[in-house]
Amino acid sequence: MKFSIERGALLRAVARAQSVVERRNTIPILANVLIEADGDEVMFRATDLDIEVLDRAPAKVERAGATTVNAVTFHEIVRKLADGALVNLTDDGASGRLTVEAGRSNFALATLPRQDFPVMATSEYASNFSAPAPVLRRLFDKSKFAISTEETRYYLNGVYMHVAEAESGRVLRCVATDGHRLARIDAGLPDGAEDMPGVIVPRKAVGELRKLLDDDDAKIAVSVSETKVRFATPEITLTSKVIDGTFPDYTRVIPVNNTRKLEVDASDFARAVDRVATVSSERSRAVKMQLDEDRLILSVNAPDAGNAEEELVVAYSDEKLEIGFNAKYLLEIASQVDRENAVFLFNSSADPTLMREGTDTSAVYVVMPMRV
Repeated sequence: MKFSIERGALLRAVARAQSVVERRNTIPILANVLIEADGDEVMFRATDLDIEVLDRAPAKVERAGATTVNAVTFHEIVRKLADGALVNLTDDGASGRLTVEAGRSNFALATLPRQDFPVMATSEYASNFSAPAPVLRRLFDKSKFAISTEETRYYLNGVYMHVAEAESGRVLRCVATDGHRLARIDAGLPDGAEDMPGVIVPRKAVGELRKLLDDDDAKIAVSVSETKVRFATPEITLTSKVIDGTFPDYTRVIPVNNTRKLEVDASDFARAVDRVATVSSERSRAVKMQLDEDRLILSVNAPDAGNAEEELVVAYSDEKLEIGFNAKYLLEIASQVDRENAVFLFNSSADPTLMREGTDTSAVYVVMPMRV
């Protein structure tokens, strides 16, 4: 194998591929990236056996071939090469070394046989559709904060992507919850997604997917089966196993009878919560909200650290209410609001609270109160 490639294109491809590699693993080949040169492009493939990333980059290929090299070391070398450098890579297959040359720099990296590299089996996908990158970015960005980190309830360790019925008709919906808060985000149903099976996309896959969605003009091809999900652009393909479990019936925890309505400037609210939470105890981070006619008082009472209180002018015309929340949960939910106003809907101090962005019901959040 022998090819030359521009350093910038090589760095982008290797950076995306190596990010799925687990730093600690007992199978040496999983620390490597598979490099395959053929035609006028080079493919870089990395996997942790659950997720596989395949990245393509244009190159001048003199001799087709394939090898594997340590992903982290290779990425570090490419990252430190001079901008705009032309990088020449050569592997004769016999020496067990990949030669990397750029200007006056020369490296010889240990390789492992490409035959040992596990390539994720292709599967038949029940549903294939495409969606603009900004649509998918909104679905996953606004829901991922609520993913559970509790390993015992593994079926909550991802985002549940499925087709659902909404007031406006059928939608593509992403839901995440950890039992304390919940995010439910809707988008228009793309053509071809009607029969998509509901799948739980794992947390790590959601993080890797985010890197594909930075280009606002990109169209993402999405393929879904009962066991795998694939997101692809012409350059990158991300394939992930889905979580083998049943996502709970989240509709039962979304309150429908909350009538006490608070409307508040989302950024003012987030900053005020952040300020008063400075003195809260790290473990509970409890913030009390006291609601009265067009007035909200946020307060924290931490015996060890002190007290804090801040008043906000809000739109509220219902009866008085005192309710407590984990400050971290309030901040995360408030930071999802793209519009100016956040609307909170309460029932009582012991019931779940609903939050949405203005009149928009395509993004709905639920947060459980806590005793303060």
